Amino acid sequence: MKSLRIATRQSALALWQAEHVAARLRAAHADLHVELVPMTTRGDEILDQPLSAIGGKGLFLKELEVAMLEGRADIAVHSLKDVPMEVESAFALGAVLERADAADALVSNHYRTIAELPRGARVGTSSLRRQSQLRALRPDIQLADLRGNVGTRLGKLDTGHYDAIILACAGLERLGLAPRIACRLEPPHWIPAVAQGAIAIEYRSGDRATLQWLLPLDDIDSARCTGAERAMNRRLHGNCSVPIAGYCREIELGLELTGLVGDAASGRLLRASATGTLDEGQQLGEHVAQLLFDQGAGEMLGH
Repeated sequence: MKSLRIATRQSALALWQAEHVAARLRAAHADLHVELVPMTTRGDEILDQPLSAIGGKGLFLKELEVAMLEGRADIAVHSLKDVPMEVESAFALGAVLERADAADALVSNHYRTIAELPRGARVGTSSLRRQSQLRALRPDIQLADLRGNVGTRLGKLDTGHYDAIILACAGLERLGLAPRIACRLEPPHWIPAVAQGAIAIEYRSGDRATLQWLLPLDDIDSARCTGAERAMNRRLHGNCSVPIAGYCREIELGLELTGLVGDAASGRLLRASATGTLDEGQQLGEHVAQLLFDQGAGEMLGH
């Protein structure tokens, strides 16, 4: 029997995603033995600083990639929103699974919407993208950093550190925590992180045998839409230290992509949307990025 080892972070959500991929692989290949190789990354260990201050979301990938290079794992499972726009040449993305709910969620024990939050309410999120959109809607609220896994963040809310927090709907739903969602924050009024809700599988470049195992899990529609979003982000030189959001969906005539660049301090938001054919995701992403640059995104992003 062939064997495939999955490198994964040890958080409950990461393990759910890895187990989900393992189950899909076993269902697609009856002769394949799949096992998980859980590990802790620097992004999981450093919780007292914003990710943007310590190296970005790539910190969640590095140890997993080292495990692949050293032959301790064959593939790694990631939230695609955590994967840098440029994957190191030693690796490639072999599959993007069918995307779950891409929206953000307001989570609160007392308030159902952002509008219901009392003046000066304390809202937890370390995402500059979320902070900029919150600032635009409610300049009166207090924005407070919030790091840690989903359980840790919910625990801080429940013990009164915050009036509300912002999390991803997909993560809550995957962990059976959908009842904690007070309301969905969804496009076009609120734009999620690029590729939010999608799971990606990374493998060693040139490992064609492993790639063949992964291909049945690749969802072309999800790959197409997240690819357009990532193309926009790449053109904007985006990372977790700049507030960029993007959401692409399929429409009757092709693809529609909406991009956003924000300022977490002032709440200023730039928006741009465009459409393209199904096979123009790359061009569409670059076009929307240029529309944002034309509005002054370069200055806001510091380049």
